[in-house]
Amino acid sequence: MPIVAASDYVRAYAQMIMPYLSAPCTVLGTDGFGRSDTRTALRRFFEVDRYQIAVAALFSLAERGRLEKSTVAHAIERYRISADADAPWLL
Repeated sequence: MPIVAASDYVRAYAQMIMPYLSAPCTVLGTDGFGRSDTRTALRRFFEVDRYQIAVAALFSLAERGRLEKSTVAHAIERYRISADADAPWLL
């Protein structure tokens, strides 16, 4: 089963454990607090909120044939996620 590691801290912390994992891993994290006034806004900006975590988990499962890709598309639509947006750390 794939792993989704999410943190309010920089992605690099969770990425440090990846060499020790035998399962595929997706890492979500923030790159600083300066861009948002609250933790909730920070998580939303850096795509580490509950919706992004759910979509990351569904996507990982779909990539491995464990569920239909339409399920991922439905979640993206339901949670109003912009799948075409640039990564926030590139802004």
